[in-house]
Amino acid sequence: MPSRTRSALVSALALMALTAAPTPATAAPLPVPLDYTALGDSYSAGSFVRPWSTDDGCGRSASSYPRQSARRLNLHLTDVTCAAAEVRAGVLEPQTELTGPPSVPPRSGWAPRPAQIKAVTAATDLVTLGIGGNSVGFVEIVKRCIEQGMAAFGIGSPCSTHYTRGPGAAPLNARFTALEADFTTTLKEIRTRAPRAKVAVVGYPAVVADRAGCSFGSWRQLGTVTKGDMSFLDSLERRVNAVLRSQAERAGAVYVDTYASSTGHGVCAGPDQRWMYGIKDDLTGPGTQSDPPSGLCRMVPGEGEACTVLHPNLRGATHQADLVTRALTGLGAAGR
Repeated sequence: MPSRTRSALVSALALMALTAAPTPATAAPLPVPLDYTALGDSYSAGSFVRPWSTDDGCGRSASSYPRQSARRLNLHLTDVTCAAAEVRAGVLEPQTELTGPPSVPPRSGWAPRPAQIKAVTAATDLVTLGIGGNSVGFVEIVKRCIEQGMAAFGIGSPCSTHYTRGPGAAPLNARFTALEADFTTTLKEIRTRAPRAKVAVVGYPAVVADRAGCSFGSWRQLGTVTKGDMSFLDSLERRVNAVLRSQAERAGAVYVDTYASSTGHGVCAGPDQRWMYGIKDDLTGPGTQSDPPSGLCRMVPGEGEACTVLHPNLRGATHQADLVTRALTGLGAAGR
């Protein structure tokens, strides 16, 4: 066979082999992560659980429930939660009061934070909203209970009397009325900005559902709050949660109940069972990050590292994350 013919035959056979060879399968495109926006206060930010951000006074923890849930479900997270945020001054409007951690602001102070609601856009798929305690003045109420309990030498229920039958009753009721109105506005605004987004309203975990185990004067617990006033603080928290639940149901959002499953793990539980920091407590979370105490914190007796003032510790933040992850999975975040 002439060499030219042989060469042409080899080329033809090679072409046939290439044509007959199976083409490699095209790799399936990776799923696009859902867009998740987290709104809320210090309980959502995971304040005082190490490590936390130090750049803006919001104290957002890497172990907060938005961060843990986003990692578990491979979500694209926009986290604008911030300590001291209220529904009105924080979510619907800019926030000027910033408390950290860090509890001692820089010399120039922290810049006001823009309204959290601006982070919700038409591209948002999932929203969590955990807020309301600051709107009714929970921290101020705890402070009064501490002061009145100290003046009463731990006897009676002076704080409860002040807020249920005394001069504090009407202002507290007015704050709850405002909370309901502002929460309604917030949920409507979320729906307007992100019509297709699924929304989960996150309630507060139990702080003092069971006062057994609490000792008067223990700052790792409730300090000088009287035992008679502990049930009032619990009822106050349950009242806030009731508002959040009813608002969520009315708006067609999911309510995440973190209270019921945490009732045996409040601030009065034993050290191995507590999911909640006391007034002044040791920090939890990985690393050695500390919180330089403010002047007011230095006045609080006790050996705790920081004035943590009744926030979830690492166990508590993980408990929140477990329930929020389950809720977001039910809203379509699974398998992404």
